[in-house]
Amino acid sequence: MSVDIAIVQFPGSNTERETFMACRRAGLNPVEFLWNEAHEKLTNCAGYIIIGGFSYEDRSRAGVIASLDPVINVIKAESEKGKPVLGICNGAQILIESGLVPGVKNYALCAALTDNKRVINGRVLGTGYYNSWANLTCAVEPNQTAFTRHLETGESIRIPFAHAEGRFIIPDDLLTTLINNNQMPLRYCDDSGNIINEFPINPNGSAYNSAAVCNPAGNVMAIMPHPERTPNGDAIFTSMAEYIKDGRSSEILPIDYEPQKYSIQQYSSHSENVEWLVNMIITDNEAISVHNALTHLNIPVYVQRMTHWEIITENKTSTLQNELIESGELFNNNKEFITDLTPNDNSAAFLVRQKEDMLGRQKQQSLTNRFAIEGIREIRHGVLWNITVNSGNFDTAIQQVLDNHILYNPFSQNCYKYG
Repeated sequence: MSVDIAIVQFPGSNTERETFMACRRAGLNPVEFLWNEAHEKLTNCAGYIIIGGFSYEDRSRAGVIASLDPVINVIKAESEKGKPVLGICNGAQILIESGLVPGVKNYALCAALTDNKRVINGRVLGTGYYNSWANLTCAVEPNQTAFTRHLETGESIRIPFAHAEGRFIIPDDLLTTLINNNQMPLRYCDDSGNIINEFPINPNGSAYNSAAVCNPAGNVMAIMPHPERTPNGDAIFTSMAEYIKDGRSSEILPIDYEPQKYSIQQYSSHSENVEWLVNMIITDNEAISVHNALTHLNIPVYVQRMTHWEIITENKTSTLQNELIESGELFNNNKEFITDLTPNDNSAAFLVRQKEDMLGRQKQQSLTNRFAIEGIREIRHGVLWNITVNSGNFDTAIQQVLDNHILYNPFSQNCYKYG
């Protein structure tokens, strides 16, 4: 008799067809589940796959809005019964942002999936979305996870990947724990199975060449490449089927790990640097999505978002600024414009920057090499979030926004008070 597996979809998910096909090849019965359906439908399923795509168009950052949806609490509860949960690509990002992976106590956020890092000899080859094929080697004993039972230790599979934010970032002390716990089951390797930490073998710069991370019991796994898109990845789904058939794990214990506390510092910019705040002429759907997510969490705020550029130059001149504007590299003046922030007593602004600013480095390269603009030493990119509290206690509402990590992930991003 076939086993029902919920194929969990959020607005923007787009790989349901391939996932249905992979499940059927493995003898599993895929059952469509939309995020806004009755949650009782989930409890009747033996396992769950959160599929790939772009939930909520990756607004704020990939996976974070979906991770705050009430349905994730149901999946957490079912995973604690030992049921298998597989997150593929965007699904992996959701599992990381929700704390289901790597499974620290209280589902604390303690890792990140962030912007790809494609660098050779100090030169940024590109940022953003990237798709190709990768070799993955099984780095654990097969029975360590629900998804590697039909692989041999050291065996490689070749499957495609397609993502913009696929780089695992894990604190060093936690990474050591995960390695010792056999929670790093699949790693990027070359055609011969050699693990080499450089592009393109490691296609996104992930720590430890990580292609997948699981929880301590091995019944929840986040994988960035797409095993559902090729029969080469069928072993992951047949392993899941065997795990369910043989009887799931009865002991789901979290990692006893206390994430580092990160403080938010005051932002300051040197007066000689060029600083731009870029707003949109058209409706900013990203800000609306974050606003709606916070509203659903009963946090009474209004959200605005702007792009922040800081350009460190040899000489701050109007000629240089005009060259930057005319290049169109930092903003599109057909739909964006440079503006100022107008704070009020009911608002707080936060500047969020990547700890490794690949986009800023790429823009500096482009402006110098492609547009031949001289005198640019560095470009720093960020996003400015302006949060206005509509009612209730101001400090409480702002702290609730920060505690949900919807604005930034402290393991991949820095957050500053602005203004």
